[in-house]
Amino acid sequence: MAHKLTVYLRLMRPANIVTSVADVLAGVAISGYFYHLIFTANSFYSIALLCLSTIGLYGGGIVFNDVFDAELDKAERPERAIPSGLVSKKEASYLGAFLLIWGIGFAFSYSNHAGAIAVAIAFFALLYNKVSKHHAFVGPLNMGLCRGLNLLLGISIVVPAINEFYYLAAVPIAYIFSITMISQGEVHGGNKRNLYIGGVLYALVICAILYFALRQAQWLTILFVLPFVWMIYRPLINAIKNPISKNIGMAVKAGVIYLILMDAAWAAAFGAIGVAVFIACLLPISMRFAKMFAVT
Repeated sequence: MAHKLTVYLRLMRPANIVTSVADVLAGVAISGYFYHLIFTANSFYSIALLCLSTIGLYGGGIVFNDVFDAELDKAERPERAIPSGLVSKKEASYLGAFLLIWGIGFAFSYSNHAGAIAVAIAFFALLYNKVSKHHAFVGPLNMGLCRGLNLLLGISIVVPAINEFYYLAAVPIAYIFSITMISQGEVHGGNKRNLYIGGVLYALVICAILYFALRQAQWLTILFVLPFVWMIYRPLINAIKNPISKNIGMAVKAGVIYLILMDAAWAAAFGAIGVAVFIACLLPISMRFAKMFAVT
């Protein structure tokens, strides 16, 4: 039983799931929810519901990625759980469906707005896994849309905030678009064009965070932005210098894991410094999972 649970965790990519929780917490911080939070036993119930929702949605989406790629992985990534025979395609499909239903259910248990966003996340995750990932432009855009909606899932904790900050979803869309572009050379190596595009999009994301931080005089945001810049650009520059599969894989892994620092910077930019610190503390947890289970 313990072995089977480990295999299921391999399918779900727990290091990545931690980053999705960071997205939601950043969205909650952007909404202003923490400004009015009274610290009681029930204070964090709503936040917990949304975090449980994103765990299911992200986990389910990742599992279905392996389900739809099962035949391709036999040739390119035979070590993965399905092609290696550790779990059947049918079992993985059941797990993915359970997780997506879990995610949608917890979102609706909070509000219809959160539930509608969760349904959209599940839809676009399946669309990416089945269809759009095979398109050079639409695939990265689709994947980014899932992350943008995940930020909105957190923002939806305060319904009026969705109308006020919906456009901020464009930032994680751009960020994940860049990572997905970079990852297109992960298996066979890649050309430098996609890597340069990724670097430019990273810069735009950083500028967006700094703009909001400066607009609201949240100077401490720089404490999260600087390590974020260092951690994502260092492996990307190595990949640009030598765009082989290993280097590109390291750049992709860094982009995914250190997204947590981007979320911490968002929380800081909107004045929730304590939340930013808490989000940043998720990084060693994600990194620990990354050593135990694959990220890409």
